Amino acid sequence: MPLDQMDVDQIENGKASKEEKEMSFLDHLEELRWHVIRSLVAIVTMGIIFFIFKDWYFNTVFLGPTQKDFASYEFFCRASEWLHISGALCFEPPPFQLQATGFAEQFIMAIKAAFVGGFVAAFPYVFYEIWMFVLPGLYPNERKVTRGVVIICTTLFALGVLFGYFVIAPFAIKFLMGYTIPGVANIPTISSFILYMLMFTMPAGLIFELPVVVYFLSKLGLVTAKGMRQYRRHSIIGILALAAILTPPDVVTQFLIGIPLYILYELSIGIAKRGEKEYQKGLE
Repeated sequence: MPLDQMDVDQIENGKASKEEKEMSFLDHLEELRWHVIRSLVAIVTMGIIFFIFKDWYFNTVFLGPTQKDFASYEFFCRASEWLHISGALCFEPPPFQLQATGFAEQFIMAIKAAFVGGFVAAFPYVFYEIWMFVLPGLYPNERKVTRGVVIICTTLFALGVLFGYFVIAPFAIKFLMGYTIPGVANIPTISSFILYMLMFTMPAGLIFELPVVVYFLSKLGLVTAKGMRQYRRHSIIGILALAAILTPPDVVTQFLIGIPLYILYELSIGIAKRGEKEYQKGLE
């Protein structure tokens, strides 16, 4: 390459880096604002679609785990037969009726439920917008390492939400609606049902992000595969405790929830080992 061309390239690169360094806080704030606006537009758009088709959304999706023909109940019953445990997993939700006690509560709850579904449906795009804001601040090697992070994170989040919806929710509804106190009728409100459905699904979506979190912590040298192996027994106790919090006090249910969480932990050990190697290379 000619010397003058090299000088031009260096000057241009220097100007570009200088412009990036001189980007003010307000410029970053403005950029973040547009990412947030586009994310909100996606959530609102999907929420409006769910609200328009609210009859299908509530009957088929939101209230699905409360119906006897929900796919999970048949699956668990067949699984118990396959495992030869005498139909221990054969159950169905007890019949109950939701109620609205406040003025316009049905309308408000329909909007909230629609936008909850809108957030879940728009999560891949929302995460993409967040990542597009973070990406310019990464070094080239970090960008290379984190390639495909949007697909991985959104896939894990979707798997977690589906796990909470098809596994945690049916067992929790069976226990909570079947638990009664003498002289007290169990007639939940629509607002409490929506709240609990969020508790059954959203935390599971975040928990399934564990491998990604471990990977980045290992790249920073904060988590090691050796340390995770060393505290494996402690993690098993923590997983069972978490399963007990997320599910009713039923041993079968807790193990059903705890096994996937333990698999995620073991998977995270291998991911931590890879991140640890990359951290060591960065120190050399």
